[in-house]
Amino acid sequence: MPLPAVALPGQLLGSSKAYIPGSGTHLHASNIYASLPGRPVINTSSPSKKVPPSKPTLTISRLPSTSLSADLGPVSERISNTNALPRVGDVVVGRVTRCMMRQVNVAVLVVYSGDEGNHGGRSYDGGGEGMVCADEVQGVVRKEDVRATEKEKVVLGEGFRVGDLVRAAVISLGDQSNYYLSTAKNELGVIMAKSENGNTMYPISWKEFKDPVTGDTETRKVAKPI
Repeated sequence: MPLPAVALPGQLLGSSKAYIPGSGTHLHASNIYASLPGRPVINTSSPSKKVPPSKPTLTISRLPSTSLSADLGPVSERISNTNALPRVGDVVVGRVTRCMMRQVNVAVLVVYSGDEGNHGGRSYDGGGEGMVCADEVQGVVRKEDVRATEKEKVVLGEGFRVGDLVRAAVISLGDQSNYYLSTAKNELGVIMAKSENGNTMYPISWKEFKDPVTGDTETRKVAKPI
């Protein structure tokens, strides 16, 4: 499928069979979606000179707000009027904004409906894609909701870092300011993370990501690709 000139958060960009998801994108149901508004960029170079890339990397180049409004035109007004609010059973994609001992704070970016299977029923444009949260929506993953077993052994600092992109399920409307989220399934957890050196990492197990440049590994609560 051809790439759009400007992508919106939650917009389908292509299949993971054709591209490697890079910065500004996330993986959902074997498809790559935009996490940020901006221009899709295909990079065919490899982060490691010794290993040629198996597939090109698809990233989003963020646009300045003035340029974004000009490029999107009436679409930007439509997005600004969108108000996606998660419901219990929905799956959301968000960014970790704070990590504490008892909970992780998440800014929810995109909502996928849990009503029609594979979390793809709700859409802002009728295309079966995620619905963008135009207004700021906050969620928390509590320590006891990170995984289904050995909850007492969970260390949040080993499962999440600020800036990580996570996939989580809405389990409760929570209090007045936060939705309660859970990553206690194999397909839920961190879907994109950057290393301490700023490189986009890839998962190598259910609890580790690897920096393709330095070879260093970092612990996360890794989401299994679906």
